[in-house]
Amino acid sequence: MVWAPEAVSGAGPRDVRETDAGPAERVSITDVAGLTPLEALRLMRSGPRGLLESQAEERLLRCGENVLPEPVSTTWPRRLARSLRDPFTMVLLGLGLVSAAIASWGTACVTVLLVVVSALLRSGGEYRADRSIAALRELIATTATVRRRAGAASAPLYREIPVGELVPGDVIRLGPGDLVPADVLLLRSNGLTVHQAALTGESRPVAKHPVDAPDGPLTGTAPGAELFDRPQLCFQGTGVVSGTGTGVVVATGARTMFAGAHQGDASRRRPSSFDRSVNGISWLLIRFMLLIPPVALLGDAALRGRGLEALPFAVAVAVGLTPEMLPVIVTTALARGSALLARDRGVMVRRLPALHDLGAVDVLCIDKTGTLTRDLPVLDCSLDPDGRPDPAVLRWAAVNSLWTIQLADLPCPDALDEAIMDAAERLDAGPPASDGVAALPFDPARRSSCAVVQRPGRLGVHTLVVKGAVEDVLDRCTLVRAAGPDGETDGELDAAARERLLRSAGTMAADGLRVLAVALADRPARPGPYGPRDEHDLTFVGFVGLRDTLAPQAGDALAELAGRGVAVKILTGDHPGTAARACRDLGLDLGPDLGLGSGAVVTADRLDGLDDAAVAELAARATVFARCAPEHKARVVAALRAAGHTTGFLGDGVNDLPALRAADVGMCPSDAADVTRQTADVVLAAKDLTAIDHAIAAGRRSTGNIVTYLRVVLSSNVGNVIAMLAAGLLLPFLPMLPIQVLAQNLCFDAAQLAYAFDRPGRGAMRRPSRLRPRGLLRFIAVFGPLNALADLTTFAVLVSAVPLSGQASGQATFHAGWFVENLLTQAVAMLVLRGRRRIPVPLMVAACFLVAVGVLLPLSPLAAPLDMTALPASYYLLLAGVVAVYGAALLAAKAWFDRRHGDRT
Repeated sequence: MVWAPEAVSGAGPRDVRETDAGPAERVSITDVAGLTPLEALRLMRSGPRGLLESQAEERLLRCGENVLPEPVSTTWPRRLARSLRDPFTMVLLGLGLVSAAIASWGTACVTVLLVVVSALLRSGGEYRADRSIAALRELIATTATVRRRAGAASAPLYREIPVGELVPGDVIRLGPGDLVPADVLLLRSNGLTVHQAALTGESRPVAKHPVDAPDGPLTGTAPGAELFDRPQLCFQGTGVVSGTGTGVVVATGARTMFAGAHQGDASRRRPSSFDRSVNGISWLLIRFMLLIPPVALLGDAALRGRGLEALPFAVAVAVGLTPEMLPVIVTTALARGSALLARDRGVMVRRLPALHDLGAVDVLCIDKTGTLTRDLPVLDCSLDPDGRPDPAVLRWAAVNSLWTIQLADLPCPDALDEAIMDAAERLDAGPPASDGVAALPFDPARRSSCAVVQRPGRLGVHTLVVKGAVEDVLDRCTLVRAAGPDGETDGELDAAARERLLRSAGTMAADGLRVLAVALADRPARPGPYGPRDEHDLTFVGFVGLRDTLAPQAGDALAELAGRGVAVKILTGDHPGTAARACRDLGLDLGPDLGLGSGAVVTADRLDGLDDAAVAELAARATVFARCAPEHKARVVAALRAAGHTTGFLGDGVNDLPALRAADVGMCPSDAADVTRQTADVVLAAKDLTAIDHAIAAGRRSTGNIVTYLRVVLSSNVGNVIAMLAAGLLLPFLPMLPIQVLAQNLCFDAAQLAYAFDRPGRGAMRRPSRLRPRGLLRFIAVFGPLNALADLTTFAVLVSAVPLSGQASGQATFHAGWFVENLLTQAVAMLVLRGRRRIPVPLMVAACFLVAVGVLLPLSPLAAPLDMTALPASYYLLLAGVVAVYGAALLAAKAWFDRRHGDRT
């Protein structure tokens, strides 16, 4: 490259201030994608000798530090206000306001107290999760090597500075193991390869080098994907694998591709499974509460002429119908499940409702590498050109790997080289004796590596051992080694032989192997350096096939997920054969042939011509999607969700952000990109299916407890409301005073906290668990009237056992009798309607608490303030009979209901 420093470095006709007054802080990487290095430097008002220190200081003031935008810290008042937007909480607040409006201060105060407790629990859980995530934040890089000058006449010097001090226009140097600290356009490079997985998901490094004649401005509909394909551009958050390079910083901080990947409207999350369920149940309760007070008032006015004086009772009945503890129970159950996951499994739930969504997941979308397989290949075969096993091919591949590891400038050995060396040692097929002369590491541009060795007894001859992608190595071969009666001979590699070898390699790749070609060439020994131009007129000697190592627990975890009713979808960028092989080895059913030319595997390009409905249909049938770009992953997840599935997605790179946002619940490992962790709902200790299985189980336990609570409380409340309305129409006085309704609700509410510590039955763990309004209605329709029948039976007993003259003493006795019966029947319902034999200690204690309060309260000093009196002993005998019959009826009805409906609530 020939430079004209006077045109771009700040020297010449323009002075430093004029040069620095340019728009460098407003330039993005897309602006320079179609420019030559010289044009880019001019645009950045910089030069190959770097910026002046004074220029850098002024740009730092204008552009700001080169740091990623920190997530805005949510204040406690904002957290509390956000937690109040929950529909359940809004229902309670509405009832509290109505109670205050009619001067029912006790009801209003208790309702507001429950709302505050629920909001504090939810806000506290989310605050602790956010603090844990903040502790995981990692810097993109700490320092960068930058070239700057002290003055216009000073020589440029390289020095280390904090990454935050980089500015647009800086010239930086990259080396093996470095993290790219900003978006950069390359000026020069030497064998530079970069790992872009954090942005693109590509598992292999890509070659990067300057381009004298760029392709021009971006023209595609997906400029991000087109940018990543341009070899002259490096991006913040990517890592240098090998080689060196020098480049000019184009964008820093919030203007980088890495920072922009998680900003914009895409960050707004759509309603999740939990949101949809909560909204459905909330509207169900609202309809009931809007119906009951008018019915109670009209009935009292028509039959008893009480009119508006019955308004407090009508409001109390509405409050009695409402599960006041629902926000507290939901938050406590989810917070407890999240705390246990964090303590026992290292899984952090950042958004408490995500734990419910985990329990509701019925489709889990994952990548292959790191979940089904480890990035640790092992040798499967070494074959000669005729497809016969040949350990000599493995030995030559080991020669290439040995000297590449020893002589190449690599930050860490390549996993394929290590796998070949380990296989050669295990098979006693160590590399032939040789001395390393030079090594050219793997270069994604030429897709091969080369080792130059000196073999014993062959003075004056150097042997080139080339290993790499089959197509690229064959393009440099002119001979092929074949076994004959007289030993090995080298024949001409004609077009037919080349086609035959490519078909063989294709068959191996379709079977899930990573196929490498091995070739040799002898050259006269020379002292000078070797380069890619020496890789010509090679002799093809055979193939080496490697396969992925399966993750140790993946097979068991897949079986567990299948047993829980979770379908697993593989969304990977790998070869279809590689993905299919891993799934078959793990016993994952690939499904039928889809008639797309690739068996049961769908290549992502098939999705491009389909509408959303067709994608949803294909996603329902297929298990593996290969060659997926980020937009393909997001589209499959969104299609499954639109089809009514509750979807989970596991990703770890910035390229996974669209799919994470499209899923009901997004998951990532703790070592994922920082912006990915900030977006995900759940952060796992490792990219492990077993951890996901435990998280799903925890979600189902929490949701199962919430469902049990809703079943019991709504059926009991509906039964009580039906009975109170009926009694209110039949009695000349209110069957229960508002203060008594409130006291009864407080006792029941306190006992219901025990549901947060319950354990659902095995049936609830075998299928996705959701809060289904229709299922709850079906349950209430059976057990609500049954509870009302018990209350009305008690009503009949009280009518016969208690004198119902208009005297206050008779009314107080009636109130006490019904109060006791309600608490005892609710205690029975708490134990029976769970549907499981083993009763946990907290639930048993809660039931005993209700019984004790029901029996002792009319005898205590609190009876008078509640307008109750002691009951005759005979009543307790009659009440015991009513409760026993009610319990037996509940058991019989529960058995019938389970046989007919199972756990579909």
